[in-house]
Amino acid sequence: MDRDTVEPDVGAIPGERAREWVDYHHETAAPSTYVYEFVWDHTAPAAGPFCTDVDGNVLMDFTGHVGAAPLGYDNPDLAERLAGFDLPEPSKIAGQDFYLASGPLGDHEFPTPADLMDRLTDRSAQYDMDTVFLSNSGAEAIENAIKVCYDYTGGDYGITFEGAFHGRTLGALSLNRSKAVYRREFPEVAGIHDVPFCGDRTCTAETCSCGFLTGGRSRLRRLLDPERGSVAPDDVAYLIIEPVQGEGGYRFPSDAFVEEVAALCEQHDLTLVADEIQSGIGRTGEFWASDHYPFDPDVIASAKALRVGATIGRGEVFPEETSRLSSTWGGGDIVAAVQGSVTLDIIDKRNLMDNAVDRGRQFRETLADADPDPVVDIRGMGLMLAAEFDTKDRRDDVIAAAMERGLLTLGCGHKTLRFLPPLDVTDREIGLAVALLADAIDDVA
Repeated sequence: MDRDTVEPDVGAIPGERAREWVDYHHETAAPSTYVYEFVWDHTAPAAGPFCTDVDGNVLMDFTGHVGAAPLGYDNPDLAERLAGFDLPEPSKIAGQDFYLASGPLGDHEFPTPADLMDRLTDRSAQYDMDTVFLSNSGAEAIENAIKVCYDYTGGDYGITFEGAFHGRTLGALSLNRSKAVYRREFPEVAGIHDVPFCGDRTCTAETCSCGFLTGGRSRLRRLLDPERGSVAPDDVAYLIIEPVQGEGGYRFPSDAFVEEVAALCEQHDLTLVADEIQSGIGRTGEFWASDHYPFDPDVIASAKALRVGATIGRGEVFPEETSRLSSTWGGGDIVAAVQGSVTLDIIDKRNLMDNAVDRGRQFRETLADADPDPVVDIRGMGLMLAAEFDTKDRRDDVIAAAMERGLLTLGCGHKTLRFLPPLDVTDREIGLAVALLADAIDDVA
């Protein structure tokens, strides 16, 4: 497959073989979230955002496996580096039980979990972070983040934001404020308070309409008021925030909002957890989306593009007692640790954060020039991109129409379409994707 010339080529989708695979899968799979009846053939040609299904359809994937495929398909830099490593068997070890070396220190064959942690602390040094706990997933990274905060602060309360999504384990679910289906009838961690997330990226204290900033004082400031608030600041274990809300609708906060959050974290010495599971690792044009804002997180939760879960913070935040944190497979997936380290190296080597800024701007401007009537807002930061529609039904119809043309997209929020192309997406690929999307929107409209 020649990435410079390939274009989507779709016949019937889902095709006959795809339907067979879907039926086979659901013979044993529990009900879950399956957006498409798209069955990827991992043995077929693929390059960048282009992939092939089991019926031979060629599609452009602008979902990025919900941000977990930052380099797209069959990235040659990644493939070359992985092919050069003599990976051991077993390739997954009980990583919290013993250590892994791959040669003399300073001259070892492939990056180990310790190398990945070293890279992460280097990229988080602006927050004085020097300690990492590796795990398997984003939800585990969140669970460990709030655990260390409860332990560090001794506080009883957590503060989250309306529209938040932090994972599907019980502790993470307690922090979610997006769709009711995620939390309904599940037990929750006690003491979680929520305040509005200001999704109007242009608002000021005077124009805010979401309810966060009203009457000259924010809801968060009222909640924490030492004399009149309902939560004593000293009793807060953590405040957790997505720098950009993902599942909640790709909502980008205003300067007024993030400045108020930063001011209150400093005033009350709140322990701030940044959920960077979808927004981190260069997706927004900075390594962490938090780097765009005035607040300084105390703990960062990462996963997806990193290939493993990671809870990152200052050493003082983590418990000293060794059995407070542990995991059989935490940091023990050698292949995933290598992939995570090499992914970070490639992002730097290929200047992919700069590319994210340039190609993200191209996407937004090109789609705006097409002036699609049903689209009420086009927004983004780097290659974390979104188009909001006038109705949910219209959004859903566009997802289907785009897939028929060979473009895979993904919904979020109530009526928003999100796009997560690979960080090395090209000018040609952005133009092709926007053309397919505009055609799908015109057809639906």
